[in-house]
Amino acid sequence: MPLREHLLELRKRLFLAACGLAVGAVAGWLLYQPLLDALQAPLHVAAQEQGKTIALNFTGLASALDMKVKVALFLGVIVSCPWWLFQLWAFVTPGLTRREKGYAYGFLAGAVPLFLGGVGLAWWVLPHAVDILAGFVPEGATNFTDAQGYLSFVMRLVLAFGLAFVSPVLIVGLNMAGLVRHESLAKGWRWAVLIAFVFAAVMTPTPDALTMIFVALPICALYFGALGITVLHDRRTDRRRIAQAA
Repeated sequence: MPLREHLLELRKRLFLAACGLAVGAVAGWLLYQPLLDALQAPLHVAAQEQGKTIALNFTGLASALDMKVKVALFLGVIVSCPWWLFQLWAFVTPGLTRREKGYAYGFLAGAVPLFLGGVGLAWWVLPHAVDILAGFVPEGATNFTDAQGYLSFVMRLVLAFGLAFVSPVLIVGLNMAGLVRHESLAKGWRWAVLIAFVFAAVMTPTPDALTMIFVALPICALYFGALGITVLHDRRTDRRRIAQAA
């Protein structure tokens, strides 16, 4: 596909993904208060357990409005994940046959639960991270956490974990589309493990190694699971080609 057509396809997919995000953001706008309460819950728990004053701080007149818009977009990304994941697949694998396009449904069937699983893992990590980081606040001091900074921290954590969990499904999808083979993936398994642990170390802002390991192991397991599926698929494809050639 020429570069110009690639750019047009990218623009089309980004526009469609943005439309889905906007629809999801409407739900986020309506559910703002319950979601904000859930986001603040780790701060309140840490404050009660440690006997400290920890609360969100809105530093500007328009900060509360900005916070509501960002929270709405944040929930919109999660709610509309089946739609924009489909757009991602459609952009990565354009011009495929009808059979190959059918892989899109399998991609979504695996990608959506894994994305939500990554979001759930990040949500599990969040209270532990907040509790440990709040422990560095000196006794008698008050921690007024900037609302915008806290929300950005949570969004990066949740979305990074969600996308990390989706990446193995994308690898399998590319393999089934004939764009990558298992030999290439097998050669890079050490790099994959290293990247998983570095990602876990960066995205879990806690000093304990145990949390990092708990985060990295599922990502490694998903990668090797994807590698196993690609091996089976390539072997079946090779046998079919040999049979057809004979």
